[in-house]
Amino acid sequence: MHVPDGFINPPVSAVAGVVAAGAVAVSLRGARRELNERTAPLAGLVAAFIFAVQMLNFPVAAGTSGHLLGGALAAILVGPYTGVLCISVVLLMQGILFADGGLTALGVNILDMGITTTVVAYALFRGLVGVLPRTRRSMTAASFVAALVSVPAAACVFTLLYWIGGTTDIPIGKVFTAMVGVHVLIGIGEAVITALTVGAVLSVRPDLVYGAKGLAAPLKLRVDGELVDAPAPEREPAPAAHRPTRGLWATGLVTALVLAGFVSYYASANPDGLEKVAADKGIDKEAKEHAAKDSPLADYGVKDVSNARLSGGLAGIIGVGATLVVGSGAFYVVSRRRRTQDEEPSRTEENV
Repeated sequence: MHVPDGFINPPVSAVAGVVAAGAVAVSLRGARRELNERTAPLAGLVAAFIFAVQMLNFPVAAGTSGHLLGGALAAILVGPYTGVLCISVVLLMQGILFADGGLTALGVNILDMGITTTVVAYALFRGLVGVLPRTRRSMTAASFVAALVSVPAAACVFTLLYWIGGTTDIPIGKVFTAMVGVHVLIGIGEAVITALTVGAVLSVRPDLVYGAKGLAAPLKLRVDGELVDAPAPEREPAPAAHRPTRGLWATGLVTALVLAGFVSYYASANPDGLEKVAADKGIDKEAKEHAAKDSPLADYGVKDVSNARLSGGLAGIIGVGATLVVGSGAFYVVSRRRRTQDEEPSRTEENV
């Protein structure tokens, strides 16, 4: 659903950019409460993984494909504030390096694909978790529903922005029906990918899933018809905060590299939901060429590499690496800011 330059007029694009910048600023502050030096690299990995999976367009209808937006996945795994930052990093890398999503429309894309999906998905996820049993199965189901709803929600926001600042005169009812209709189908794919990923992480490291805080409940035993707490094991496991994350990080990175460097070659070549609707309804009449169209990685291929499989694979690997480095670096800085702020009161108390 990457909106190119020219779909939305400059004034509305500028306002969307200001809103997106404000949301990113708020998210930077909020992410200090979600991140630490241990989880910052994992947040960078989540951004890189989402970049990789977004390369895997899947068919949803005749001549139409869809891809992961990732807001629900990021919010559930690393927190809503960090989730907004993850998607923002992905969109920035895609816009600058791969000419995907307009640069003047970057604010529109962050507002639509990053903020909307993250906020809607996490709010719905928390609501469902609040009424469902706190089990891995119910949390996986909640992530499925949250991801499913987040995609048509993003389609609704795009339609609203187009209604306010669209550059072509198309009946808004037709745009709304087409956008929501196809993105409900895309939402099913988003939900499957999100639920499978969240479920996989929950099965091995539930302590690393932000949305699963408090999942582990004391073991109960039934004694004389009553449930009582089971006795603690003689040897306590290592606290979750000190358990190494290298294994999960390495597995996630290898998976992202394989998806972007190899599996992406077999992705659907059909236009995604927005591209299809834009072509069918005439929204794309005023679309402009991307400012980075001459980038050596434009259109997810390496310039001057003639072999399509090799070109796309190299571009995907470079994209995963760049997103990982930029994301991890940004999240590490945020986590360091938190550590500095936590240490300042202690130093003040010592001086007193």
